[in-house]
Amino acid sequence: MTADLSIGQVAERTGLSVHALRFYEREGILAEPVRRETNGRRVYSEDDVDWLEMCIKFRSSGMPLETIRKYTELIRQGPGNEQERLDLLRSHQEHVAAQIEELTECLRVITYKVDIYTDHLNRGTAGTLWVGPSTNANSCEESA
Repeated sequence: MTADLSIGQVAERTGLSVHALRFYEREGILAEPVRRETNGRRVYSEDDVDWLEMCIKFRSSGMPLETIRKYTELIRQGPGNEQERLDLLRSHQEHVAAQIEELTECLRVITYKVDIYTDHLNRGTAGTLWVGPSTNANSCEESA
């Protein structure tokens, strides 16, 4: 049997605000409807926390809320749509892989520039790093 958790406890555990949790509920992001006590207070389970943590990873990786909602709807429908779920996840996986490739290229450029600055600072020639285009058009590597 899982412990009942308050919205505040779930907010603390997931890092989401109470407002965000209510928003996710309104948007149909939770796999199961949030239970309510007789006084109307929301009651969450460990399964809800696990689901929210997965959704947080989806959002952190750039998955749109609409896609998370679609995935949630497919889960709620139960067996029979596994291929559609897989297609949705594969599509996002490809998107994330492309983001990683782009960020890897950005990191390569930044690392290159850090190496240039480090070298010039070590040699005491950092004052020559910014060379405006009109003064030295042939020195792309050495420009800031």
